[in-house]
Amino acid sequence: MKIALYARVSTEDQATEGYSLEAQLEMLRAYVDNPDNDNETHTIFKEYVDEGFSGRNVQRPAYAEMMSHIREWDAIAVVKMDRIHRNSRNFMAMMDILQKNNKEFISITDMLETKTAMGAFFLDIIQRIAQLESDLIGERTYFAMEEKAKTSKGEIMGFTTPFGYAVHKGQLVTRDEELDIVKDIFKNYASGMTMDEICYDLNRKGTLTRKQNPWNKFNLRNILHNPIYAGYMRWDGIYIHHNASCAVTENEFNNVQLLMVSKVRDPSKRRTSLIKDAQCLPTVV
Repeated sequence: MKIALYARVSTEDQATEGYSLEAQLEMLRAYVDNPDNDNETHTIFKEYVDEGFSGRNVQRPAYAEMMSHIREWDAIAVVKMDRIHRNSRNFMAMMDILQKNNKEFISITDMLETKTAMGAFFLDIIQRIAQLESDLIGERTYFAMEEKAKTSKGEIMGFTTPFGYAVHKGQLVTRDEELDIVKDIFKNYASGMTMDEICYDLNRKGTLTRKQNPWNKFNLRNILHNPIYAGYMRWDGIYIHHNASCAVTENEFNNVQLLMVSKVRDPSKRRTSLIKDAQCLPTVV
């Protein structure tokens, strides 16, 4: 079995835990040289060393190099699990890669080898903990965003600033030239022009998107569906009023939504999101 030895230390680790790089490598070499390794012959493929990097940082040069050589070795060995990752989610992401490539993981002081039944059980527990951690973070993030939405003073909610607007001191401000284009898009669609015709007209005039791309039905549909052009930022069903200029009125926006859904052939897919039906919150002042 060809084993990749991995050692990592940060300045803080070395000061508080005493795991120097050389001490780690000596322990790992001794493990490989142990003749009682399940009657298997172990050889060192290569030693990978990251010095001065946190275990929470996945952008480590030696770690990245080791993972790029994954087809060439059979297992990773570390002194302790936290030498390779201090975050359970990052650890499980690595384990997913190892399992897909039929590679093993060994932590010698934790007495963990993934090929054993106890090792597989231990990994299952870690995976469940990582999932719980992820779910809890998701819940906290959701509730924090919901509270921010409900107490918003018109600040943006973390999304990409849409065409027609910019952000100044956390508030939406108008980009007049772009917003005039948006006004024409809504006006032309409401008058009966198809999306293809509107895209053709915009591209023929040399009008480009914010990212300097030609217009297509996908980015045009995003414009027509976005209530921000009628005065509302949308977050998870909550509509928050903003103070920037609008391209259309609420009624004009709702009429465009109804027009768009009327062109959907499958009745089961005819879903609208109208401002008049939404939970709309006024700007808090």
